[in-house]
Amino acid sequence: MTQSELQRIFNYLDGLRTEAINLNKAIVPIKALGPTNGGTGEMEKAEFLKNYLKTIGIKEIKECPASDPRIPGGLRPNLIAKIPGQVSRTVWILGHMDVVPEGDLSKWDTNPFEAVVKGNKIYGRGTEDNHHAIVTGCLVAKTFNDLGIKPYYSLGLAFVADEETGSKYGLQHLLETQPNLFKDDDLIIVPDAGEKDSSMIEVAEKSILWVKFKTIGKQTHASMPANGINAFKAASHLVVALDELHQIYDQKDDLFDPPESTFEPTRKEANVPNINTIPGEDIFYLDCRILPGYEIEEVLKTISKISERIEKKFNVKIEISTEQYEQAAPSTDVNAPVVQALKNAIKDVYNVEAKPKGIGGGTVAAFFRRKGLPAAVWSTIEDMAHEPNEYDVLDNIVNDAKVFAHVCLQKM
Repeated sequence: MTQSELQRIFNYLDGLRTEAINLNKAIVPIKALGPTNGGTGEMEKAEFLKNYLKTIGIKEIKECPASDPRIPGGLRPNLIAKIPGQVSRTVWILGHMDVVPEGDLSKWDTNPFEAVVKGNKIYGRGTEDNHHAIVTGCLVAKTFNDLGIKPYYSLGLAFVADEETGSKYGLQHLLETQPNLFKDDDLIIVPDAGEKDSSMIEVAEKSILWVKFKTIGKQTHASMPANGINAFKAASHLVVALDELHQIYDQKDDLFDPPESTFEPTRKEANVPNINTIPGEDIFYLDCRILPGYEIEEVLKTISKISERIEKKFNVKIEISTEQYEQAAPSTDVNAPVVQALKNAIKDVYNVEAKPKGIGGGTVAAFFRRKGLPAAVWSTIEDMAHEPNEYDVLDNIVNDAKVFAHVCLQKM
């Protein structure tokens, strides 16, 4: 990779802002919701993207649909596109085609399913999550083809279904049915998390445990509390008691932000509709983000012991169930080639010293890591995913594309 070649690519990408806008204008209106979110899947968006990839000169396109009888046509699409490089090792950019529902329309200033440009921002559902990955990948591919450049590494684009509701029909399906698609020495990038200043390369994730607590007492009139058992009161004491988890699982790991495990009560379901009734049943939820050094089963046993203590004290029954149970995947080595290549490229494009970090959220990179495939999660985003008035920054789209092109040209 020569500096003049790199600058030529960067200059060309600077001229593709309109391309990025037009691509978003084409795909934002395609309401690619999975059936769990009340939609009919991603097929229309996949068909558009397949045709678009052909128009920008990509000849190697493979479809890997997953069967899903819940939607018309019964298939969830997954697209694989490649531009051959000088060596077979591949730089993968993975994006997901599905989006989440728009939510409360009154909180949107624009039509969520119309791409609207305001200055340096483009608004619309999916613009950041995850058109950012799709559009940046397409811009890199278009640049290589338009300029007649054969990158050192092959460029692979994987546009998958079902990320927002579990990935069973998306990346999990690809890994199960195409076991030789991703190689051990490939550089796998998932642009689905990041920071505004480009500084975070995500290499590790905490375990995720969501716990539902149903406290059962005895309903009665509020003027006669001795005739009942206040499930809400017992549940409130349980919420406070569960804070002990922070002291029990108190390890710290500075790779993560925050560096400790977190145990936060979140959702609370309604109990009785009127003030003068003591509730006989109460339901709340605990969101746990647990450092990889702890096993989820161990945490659940501790939760059960704390709950048993509250049961005895208040003469209630507490039913515990899990809403999500995701043991942390192995971390990507901070010295892995994909991490080092990203650091080099981010330094050249953004003049930022990016650092490997761990996060409390979950991404599909975990599926790669469980297969022994080191993946890095990186992008420059404003963290607008799932928000009303979601937007992506046009400069970030172009500059992140420069980073990915840079990675394809490095010789690691």
